[in-house]
Amino acid sequence: MSQFDRYISKFFWTYFFAGMVIFLTIFLAVDALSTMVSYRDVGTEILLRYYIHYLPELITKMVPIACLLGTILSLTVLNKNNELVALFSNGMSLVRITSPLLMWVLGICMVNYLIGDRLVPTLTKQKNYIFYNDVKKTPGMFSVVKTNRIWYRSKNGIFNIKTLNVQGTRAQGLTLYFFDDTWELMQMMTAKEVDMSIGSKWILKDGSVTVFSSESSFPLTSNFDTKSLQMSEDAADLQNSGQTSDTLTQKELAKFIDKNKDAGLETVRYEVDYHSKISFSFAGLVMSLLGIPFSVGRARSGGMMLNVGICIGLVFGYWILYSSSLTLGNHGHLPPIAAAWLPNIFVTAFGFYLIKRQRL
Repeated sequence: MSQFDRYISKFFWTYFFAGMVIFLTIFLAVDALSTMVSYRDVGTEILLRYYIHYLPELITKMVPIACLLGTILSLTVLNKNNELVALFSNGMSLVRITSPLLMWVLGICMVNYLIGDRLVPTLTKQKNYIFYNDVKKTPGMFSVVKTNRIWYRSKNGIFNIKTLNVQGTRAQGLTLYFFDDTWELMQMMTAKEVDMSIGSKWILKDGSVTVFSSESSFPLTSNFDTKSLQMSEDAADLQNSGQTSDTLTQKELAKFIDKNKDAGLETVRYEVDYHSKISFSFAGLVMSLLGIPFSVGRARSGGMMLNVGICIGLVFGYWILYSSSLTLGNHGHLPPIAAAWLPNIFVTAFGFYLIKRQRL
């Protein structure tokens, strides 16, 4: 690296880490206060464990903001000290000036993707377990998805589901185990398909009922074509199990999508999540490109604080565009890959257009 590269990199890393610490502190403080108000009987040790597991996920979400802040403020300092003018006068192009910043941002985005893909899903499962078991104290609402199987417990029943659509309204490969108060197995029920769209009333199709009784040496089994079953109210929380993308790695999510497709279930929302895992990892690079033209023009009277405000505005603008695109993808109005990548493509093109207009 040249002396200039080291010089501007020092500014970038200073503002990057400062921005990361500030935004994480603000978010954690607000979220922790909200949690403590909602769940007053939760101990400090439980909250500490919960937020330790939550921290890597928060970091991956704050990285794009910190990258944008580091890029904008680094160039703002050079602009304020008239160092940009000197660099341009010496024949250094804007591409050359910003190249060390963009290289750092690209490296950060790649590391951010690896953290989000390899570390965050495992910690998210543990975080959810702590939340439902120790914070909210409703363990029945917690489910662990391994490959394509869901286990769920509700009072004296245990359910095993092979596949569940993302809305939690349709399942395949269902097995229900019902126990008495002493946890002796009383009944086992299976069904190839289940309609859960009527809340706590489930419609089972093509299944069987096996009754275990102490009065009989052999279990009694009968088959049925269609059977309605009134479940307990908390069984409706099973639809939370459909939201599994944040607990699966990219590879696991791909396999999960394939298995749901083979089972004839809708996978559009999972496919959007699959592509968005990659596209969001590079949001820092996209927003940094957009932030460059707002930092290299003439010095503004607002100085540093004005550029911080611009940074926040760009973040909100990008997030609105990105969220809207994902929503269109989830509802089938855009192909999944387009929903995930169109905001990045549009913002990148707009950033290059603004840079070109600078004529520097």
